[in-house]
Amino acid sequence: MNTTNNNSSVSAFDQDYIPYIVKWGRLTNLIGIVLAYIPAILLFFVYDLRPPIGAVITGFIMQASVSGVFWFVEPISYFPVLGIPGTYMSFLSGNIGNLRLPVAAAAQEAANVEPGTEQGTIISTIGVAISIIVNVLVLTIGVILGASVLSKLPQSVVTALNNILPALFGAMFGQQFISNPKIGIVAAILAGGMIWLSKIGALAIFPFGGTYMIIIVAVFGSILIGRYLNKDAINEE
Repeated sequence: MNTTNNNSSVSAFDQDYIPYIVKWGRLTNLIGIVLAYIPAILLFFVYDLRPPIGAVITGFIMQASVSGVFWFVEPISYFPVLGIPGTYMSFLSGNIGNLRLPVAAAAQEAANVEPGTEQGTIISTIGVAISIIVNVLVLTIGVILGASVLSKLPQSVVTALNNILPALFGAMFGQQFISNPKIGIVAAILAGGMIWLSKIGALAIFPFGGTYMIIIVAVFGSILIGRYLNKDAINEE
């Protein structure tokens, strides 16, 4: 009986739930892309503000040199924790690294489920959805009251808020390190080594300064070495 129920739930997950999510996830993200260009379209056609094509290309190159690597690294590195539904929602709502990902990881840890599994995907979806609702409410309040509240806080508190993102990633790393110390050590060594190489200028040989190589090597290096360290378990599956 349990086996039948389990097979039925897996079938519903793969055949009904995920196709439904992909259908609406693609649609809503495409709509989001279109809406993101509306301000530029209005400025171009309504207000006749038309920058020269050279300035547009230059701006794109400058932005791509800073964040272009994230276009590839973030979807790949975040997907195992977020799952398909969480990925669609996160890339549509934003604040992935500093909010959606930590919430998904914390929810999976609290529910004692593994990332990448059907159960982990469901829990991640619930966590991300709740974080978006809370985020919208907090942002609404923040937009209305944020400036007045921040102006009344001591400067030391305002400065300390800059440490929120490093603290979140540090907490996530500690959480994953406990569950898999070997890969945690590998990731720490790779990231620390690449940061050291960046500080001594060794990454300057790469285009646009090469600081993006820290993320590439830390993420994909950890993935490859992690697969090698767990190859026996992977082969058994």
